[in-house]
Amino acid sequence: MVLGVDYYPEQWPEAMMEADLQRIVELGCNVIRIGEFAWHRMEPREGAYDFSFFDRVIAMAKRKGLRVIFGTPTATPPAWLIHKHPDILSQFETGAPRAFGGRHVYCFSSTIYRSYCEKIVTALARHYRDENTILAWQVDNELGHEGSDLCWCPRCRSAFQDYLQRRFHGDIRALNEAYGTNFWNHTYNDFSEIPLPAPTITTHNPALRLDFERFLSENIRSFCNFQAEILRREIPGAVVIHDFPGGGLGKHVDYSAVAACLDRVAYNNYPVWGGQKEPLPPSEIAFGLDYIRGLKGENFWVTEAIMGAQGHDVTGFLPRPNQAKMWSWQAVARGCEGLLYFRYRGATKGAEQFCYGLLDADNVPRRRFFEAQAFFRSVKEYEDVLTAPIKSDIAMLYDYDSLASFRIQRQSVLLNVEREMKRLHSVFFKRGQMVDIIPARRDFSGYKLVVVPHMIIADEDFVRRLHDYVQRGGVVVVTYRTAVKDRDNNLVFGKVIPVDLNELLGLYVEETESVQEFDCLPLAGEHEATAGVFRDMIVPTTAQVLYRYDDPFYRTYAAITVNDFGQGAAFYLGTTPNDAALTRVLTMAMDRAGLNHELLPEGVETVVRRGKDRAVRLVINHNSHTIDAFGLALKAFEVAVLPE
Repeated sequence: MVLGVDYYPEQWPEAMMEADLQRIVELGCNVIRIGEFAWHRMEPREGAYDFSFFDRVIAMAKRKGLRVIFGTPTATPPAWLIHKHPDILSQFETGAPRAFGGRHVYCFSSTIYRSYCEKIVTALARHYRDENTILAWQVDNELGHEGSDLCWCPRCRSAFQDYLQRRFHGDIRALNEAYGTNFWNHTYNDFSEIPLPAPTITTHNPALRLDFERFLSENIRSFCNFQAEILRREIPGAVVIHDFPGGGLGKHVDYSAVAACLDRVAYNNYPVWGGQKEPLPPSEIAFGLDYIRGLKGENFWVTEAIMGAQGHDVTGFLPRPNQAKMWSWQAVARGCEGLLYFRYRGATKGAEQFCYGLLDADNVPRRRFFEAQAFFRSVKEYEDVLTAPIKSDIAMLYDYDSLASFRIQRQSVLLNVEREMKRLHSVFFKRGQMVDIIPARRDFSGYKLVVVPHMIIADEDFVRRLHDYVQRGGVVVVTYRTAVKDRDNNLVFGKVIPVDLNELLGLYVEETESVQEFDCLPLAGEHEATAGVFRDMIVPTTAQVLYRYDDPFYRTYAAITVNDFGQGAAFYLGTTPNDAALTRVLTMAMDRAGLNHELLPEGVETVVRRGKDRAVRLVINHNSHTIDAFGLALKAFEVAVLPE
């Protein structure tokens, strides 16, 4: 396993380096991650490349038996470059440039910036092409994070117009037809007339806005890919990675498309951040890990795992003794086969002084250091099973266009698709079920249960594959606002919703209502329930009604149904039910799919991992108190690894 720390030797006196690396070895590490924010150190003046400092770092690491993950330094352009080319800076919606001084301040559309990136990455790769101490190359840092996925500069407008010209093969009439530009007199004569969807009175055309979302995503994907291609060209066999931040489903970039450029996915896992009084719920942390694993459908690395409190300006919750170690176990349980702590030692200068590492500014090893050391020592015993592939029985699908469509037209002020996905996921989490969170374009035919939450844009190919899946015995759970729009983000004329899924689901939706409250709608069924957020007025054709609405005017309409189709079954959630009702419906779906499941004690997580010669069950206590589970009395934040 890859086990290590993020080390920033350029931020410390060079005389400290040997002692640092020796202590890193004693910690139990076999790798360090370096270089990602050190462009000026590598090129202090334009064209004056100087890699001698990192030569010494790598030479010392090699002597200590450490491998290196080397980051390309393009996340933070040097001051001399911005001074020479200030138009590299990205712009806010107002047209004001983002000031030099933070990070990720460049525009992805800037051909000038890309040319400088090409030069530094090429020089770096050529210099180290024969250095076998380098285990992997990391492209940039946290692409699209902290608002860097948006830019409103004239360069982006021109690039967006070029993107649309390619998409519509130079036919402006085709764009006008797809967008319906007769509405509000938005008809274009030429692609050069098309604006960016910056703030205006009321709002821009939803089709235009969706294409802008696609443009933003492609801009970031191509930026990652062009660096990856340089590294592979200059270093045959190079392992290329990227460290994805959290919250990927809410960003203006399809991280699964970026992941396709890479040899391996990496993740910066922060269960708690500055200003938060408590960490994310265990199921939400697991959701993030399952999403990252799903980007390539493979195990991954965690390039930033926390051990101390974090924050730029405002710090937050300090992980309790053994809690951060527990999060490390949770990560490896869910597919992480390489983990590095951020950071080896907290910075004494710069914006991240309060992002605490394994060591504080006094450089004295204490609890956090020894916790990391204990984790590294213990996890190596299970390398064979923890590096084996994960086979999940459940898939949860997402579609980038659909996620973007809800950002454009939310429809209910309470409808947050990522939050709804996490609610669904938490039911499976609490029953010990692993879930692969994967793009809808991927093959899902091998899963026992598939969940399709709020996929408002669904094309013919997806509909066909979903029909085939259920026809052959699969079980699917579909939620409201699925199959409502076409790929241009327009409503489908002449068809009832869910479009082309009526036979599969055994129903059609007669009317819909956006409900601006949670749990305000009474439901009638075998058990009492409530619902809210949104509702479909469902008319069953062949579906069995599990819940009906029980309020005036709408008692004749179904709210939640199940339909036998072929050898399988299709459940439909026409509203957002309360937790108890949601649990009952998903439990029925698991039973129908033949999944063995049992409600776990509150705050307990369990994962079974199978290797070639053995299997183990990890039992994780997320509680701050002792709890009984699987015949064990697990102490606060304790993890047990049992033979299975």
